[in-house]
Amino acid sequence: MSLTIGVDVGGTKVAAGVVDDRGHIVEKVRRATPAASPARTAAVIADVVTELLGRHRAGAVGVGAAGFVDETAGTVAFAPNLAWRGEPLRAKVAGLVGLPVTMDNDGNASAWAEFRFGAARGHAHVVFISVGTGIGAGFILDGRLYRGRWGMAGEPGHVRVVPEGRLCGCGNRGCWEQYASGSALVTEARDLAMRAPGGARRLLQLAGGDSGAISGVHITEAAREGDPAALRCFSIVGTWLGQGLADLAAILDPGCMVVGGGVSEAGELLLGPARAAFEKALTGAGYRPRVEIARAALGADAGIVGAADLARMG
Repeated sequence: MSLTIGVDVGGTKVAAGVVDDRGHIVEKVRRATPAASPARTAAVIADVVTELLGRHRAGAVGVGAAGFVDETAGTVAFAPNLAWRGEPLRAKVAGLVGLPVTMDNDGNASAWAEFRFGAARGHAHVVFISVGTGIGAGFILDGRLYRGRWGMAGEPGHVRVVPEGRLCGCGNRGCWEQYASGSALVTEARDLAMRAPGGARRLLQLAGGDSGAISGVHITEAAREGDPAALRCFSIVGTWLGQGLADLAAILDPGCMVVGGGVSEAGELLLGPARAAFEKALTGAGYRPRVEIARAALGADAGIVGAADLARMG
């Protein structure tokens, strides 16, 4: 049984795990990301890898990074939530851990994990969408990751869907992730609580009476209780998600679409409205094979598993 180490690097956490060739995590560790310092971030990555190597014999390391990753050069051109700008991350980490290191975008790593071991197993054409604070993605075309010419493909969260809409962290307005993400879910709930507090009584109760403290956890809890306001928030965000998935299906014609990320843990609260909106918005829906929209099977571990498997493949 060959072992590799996968590292998932985001704006707030570095998660690493030892993964076998069946996609099973043997051990996992986690650290906070020192996002403002590229040097310290590389050191933390090396630190978690070294800790795991102290207990396991692994042959390679894969890193999934949240940003524009040039997989061939091993550099991160830009990361919106970290201080990476033209960062030679692969060389830095390889020099610190003494093992071969591969790098990819974190959405690509997650997509690969679901394709190899998860909800998209058996499909050669896959769209993976991660619905978290924002929207991440990865595309499998003909059984291969599609990275684009410069490693910057897979960013549909920044397709603008509302002209002059909500301001996005990327600097543009009206991006899809401003309407179909965890942040969008919270925005809808807080807006509702401020405009019509009587209709958002349960949400406000869970948040201690403060509309600004309403969180995704509160919204999910209230929705599972059948609260109409929370269910409406999921309906709005799920509808935006489904419409965007229909647009992606029109472009890429996948056989399977997998929805992961933290918000996907709400299950059918999100996916029910998304599937309904997808069917309504899909071009030529009555004349094409049905596209499966599945919840991710690997959850928060997908980035680790995918990065480790890509490292195994060299």
